[in-house]
Amino acid sequence: MEQVFSYILGLGAAVMMPIIFTILGMCIGIKFSKALKSGLLVGVGFVGLGVITGLLTSSLSPALSKVVEIYGLELNVFDMGWPAAASVAYNTTVGAFIIPVCLGVNLVLLLTKCTRTVNIDLWNYWHYAFIGAVVFFLAESLGWSHPVAWGFFTAIVCFIITLVMADVTAKKFQQFYPNMEGISIPQPFCQGFTPFAIVIGKALDAIPGFSKLNIDAEGMKKKFGLFGEPLFLGVIIGIAIGCLACKDGQELVDGIPGILGLGIKMGAVMELIPRITGLFIEGLKPISEATRELIAKKFGKDAEFYIGMSPALVIGHPTTLIVSLLLIPVTLVLAVLLPGNQFLPLASLAGMFYVLVMILPYTDGNVVKSFIIGLVVVTIGLYFVTLMAENFTSAAHMVSAAHPDDSAVKVPEGFLAGSMDFASSPIAFLIYACAKYAKFVGAGILTLITAAMVAWNYVRINKKQK
Repeated sequence: MEQVFSYILGLGAAVMMPIIFTILGMCIGIKFSKALKSGLLVGVGFVGLGVITGLLTSSLSPALSKVVEIYGLELNVFDMGWPAAASVAYNTTVGAFIIPVCLGVNLVLLLTKCTRTVNIDLWNYWHYAFIGAVVFFLAESLGWSHPVAWGFFTAIVCFIITLVMADVTAKKFQQFYPNMEGISIPQPFCQGFTPFAIVIGKALDAIPGFSKLNIDAEGMKKKFGLFGEPLFLGVIIGIAIGCLACKDGQELVDGIPGILGLGIKMGAVMELIPRITGLFIEGLKPISEATRELIAKKFGKDAEFYIGMSPALVIGHPTTLIVSLLLIPVTLVLAVLLPGNQFLPLASLAGMFYVLVMILPYTDGNVVKSFIIGLVVVTIGLYFVTLMAENFTSAAHMVSAAHPDDSAVKVPEGFLAGSMDFASSPIAFLIYACAKYAKFVGAGILTLITAAMVAWNYVRINKKQK
């Protein structure tokens, strides 16, 4: 099973999306050629996004590593990035069966009217497998009986909680992001920040005069002109990081081509991401329209089903780009200054865009409000990664011993392993903490939370349908 699903996942979203969308499109009555074109456009979108984020990582990582070296910012928890977390997730019994198990759970919840989301975002199933794998290795190291059962239990809890949250937030998501009708986001990393967006957003609204700071991306352009453009901000921050990566004035002079080059590359990333994500929207539109027509015909106009997709569809929003760009240097400063934090994010910074996907619908794209909420969740996330690092490291060592050729999970000597995606997610840490610190009591708490959410969603769906 591990080999079968490793092969499927190894094909990547760019290959599998045309296949999935062609089959899905034909099942809902779209012509083969139209369904294939939709899938190909989404596949090309994933290719383009991979190229752009690869450019960001390859350009930014050496400069940030140099900054760490010059200013002695090194901390005990090494940023392994998401590839290490995904490798730990899939190279276990939990990871080998996570796709069929979660698809089965999804089908049961759909048939019992406990969810309206069909989660086809197979590549992000590693998030569920990751928390299951970490708890599996935790249970094994502590000598608990049936560690595999613990792993599957926590993975399924994570999956169900995320499905319910995807249902609940679907309308808000669709109203804020254009051309996303019929789409929901069942990714636990993004959904974990939704409660923070709601609570902190309302708290900020209660502050007298805060409403005057209601500036969105378009407002920034009008207020600051060129300085409010994501393209220009990318260039400026890229140049600033390039300057920090120089030790003295002489090196700064010698490194001017590199500094300017980093600025242009950061600007290119900010400008190209929205253009690439436009391909997702173009590819999804025929599928989304045909799905709505079929549902209306079969179940009535008020019935709803959602296609669960990757948050990559909407990371090109201007507010996401601006706030993510501002959060990158601030996160580095926070990592060094926060007492008790041992995690310095470097490889994970390219994933900063995904932090804001489900925050923006609840801030209406307000740059100031989104930045404050992003600052809070990133701060909390750094501590979550630090607290989970020991067990993440143990899991990485075990997977590395079983798969010595997998360089992604090799932890550098003298360091612990960490990654913002998915270890900094509140959902991941809640499940991990319940399992580690409360065991059976924690399992009971997780069961009650999950059962209550499913029951509430069932009532909500059926009430709305009636």
